[in-house]
Amino acid sequence: MLIILDRDGVINQYDGSYICSPDEWHPIPGSIEAVARLCHAGHRIAIATNQSGIGRGYYDVDALDAMHDKLEGLVEAAGGCIDLITYCPHHPDDYCRCRKPRIGLLEQIRAHYRLDSLKGAIMVGDSRKDLEAGVSTGCDVALVRTGNGLDTERHLAERPIPRVQVPVFDNLRSFADALLSSEGWQKQIESV
Repeated sequence: MLIILDRDGVINQYDGSYICSPDEWHPIPGSIEAVARLCHAGHRIAIATNQSGIGRGYYDVDALDAMHDKLEGLVEAAGGCIDLITYCPHHPDDYCRCRKPRIGLLEQIRAHYRLDSLKGAIMVGDSRKDLEAGVSTGCDVALVRTGNGLDTERHLAERPIPRVQVPVFDNLRSFADALLSSEGWQKQIESV
């Protein structure tokens, strides 16, 4: 199965501030191991992340590449592999096609894997933008409570995404636990 992860707030700690260097990039406890466990189980991992800090001039592509090198190195050291990282470098006012909730990043992932659709893939995020991008491309979606997740969970209770079940997990580790236990995943889906 293809699992598409948002980055900030899902894999690494995020408090709303821009993360501008590898020294500022810190994984959420258990997230790296969760990615590695998913890989060991045969799942493919891609990342789709909005990085408007580039468009805002807070950091450049070299700094972003260094952050992603750190991420990939940690995952590889844990025995996993990230197949692909896609990112949107644009400022929100650019109205590009790739900034989530638009679907450009997920379309890049679909094309990379030469898939007809993303049906059956899971998009894991901490924001409504992540979930809407996933739903728009046919993914199943899951919300984690890390990063912006608690706020997103409250907003979804007030304004749900129409006709979509959104299972909620405490963090990426609990998502991996549920997915790797078919009974746990099914139970989570049914409880929504």
